[in-house]
Formats: sequence, C-alpha cells, structure tokens
Amino acid sequence: MSISVDLVIEQGVTCPIGEEDVRDVCELVLREEAIERPCFVSVTVVEDGRIREINREWRGQDRSTDVVSLECERPDDPELAEGEPCELGDIVLAPDYIERQAASFGSTPADEFRLLLVHGLLHLLGYDHLEDEEAEEMERREDELVALLHTEGAVRRVKFTRHTGDDAP
Repeated sequence: MSISVDLVIEQGVTCPIGEEDVRDVCELVLREEAIERPCFVSVTVVEDGRIREINREWRGQDRSTDVVSLECERPDDPELAEGEPCELGDIVLAPDYIERQAASFGSTPADEFRLLLVHGLLHLLGYDHLEDEEAEEMERREDELVALLHTEGAVRRVKFTRHTGDDAP
C-alpha cells in the first residue's frame, strides 16, 4: 500500500499538525482498512468562510463545519484496473472551527484535527453516519484508529458521531 497526500494550507490558516503527521494518519487508516491499492488523497486546510462555501456547494448546508469529504473513487471500484492508483478524493478541514469544537469536547485542537482527518478518510472509504447504526459503526472505527495514533489528548468517545447535528460550536 502506498499513499500520496497532497496537503494544501490556505494562506493565513494554521494547521494544528504537521505535514508528516497528516501523512502518518492517512497511512495508518489505509493500512488498518487493509487498502492495498496505491491511493492519492488531497487534504486542504481552509478558513471557516471557505468551508462554509464548500459545504453549501457540495452538501447544500449553508453553514461552517469542521470537515467535508468529497469522494472521487473507491479502492474496490471494479472500473479500476488491477494495480491502478485510486484517487480517493478531497478532505477539507477548518482548523478554527475544529479548535472551538475541541474545547467543547475537552480535546486538543491537534487531536480533534487528527480525529476529523480519520473521519474524512473513512467517508472516502465508504463509511457514513446518516443512520444511528451507521454512526455507531463509524464512530467505533474512529475510536479504534485514533487509539492507534497514541496521541496525548486521546479524543473522548461520544455516544454518536459529532457530525449529525446542525449546531456549530
């Protein structure tokens, strides 16, 4: 398995984790999800106003949010030739929003960012949280993957995914 991560940080925005950490998180998720196909993923770090525009355009939600995942291809797509790289898609994260959210969950901005990067990758791999059962499965998997990251703040488990409500922190 190999992954190519294209990290873009919007001018004036500070990412709470480094480029190597972003890549490590992506590698861990793909390894633990047993993805053997070479993959590409784009991770873009933006300000709240920009993620609101993206959320409105792609999800029909006119509000800021923490993360938006835009899927392109899945590694198990039968249209891809054997060994052909997979363009997973784009993960867009808003660190200012994430920082406010981290405070409300008793987490650190860096750990919350890692959790949401895991969350975004799981979306690109087909996980979802529209129904309670899906949310429980996705959050269980997030918990397992975050535990493997060995972060100091250890993001706390919550009953259902943090991404079902419409309330901004």
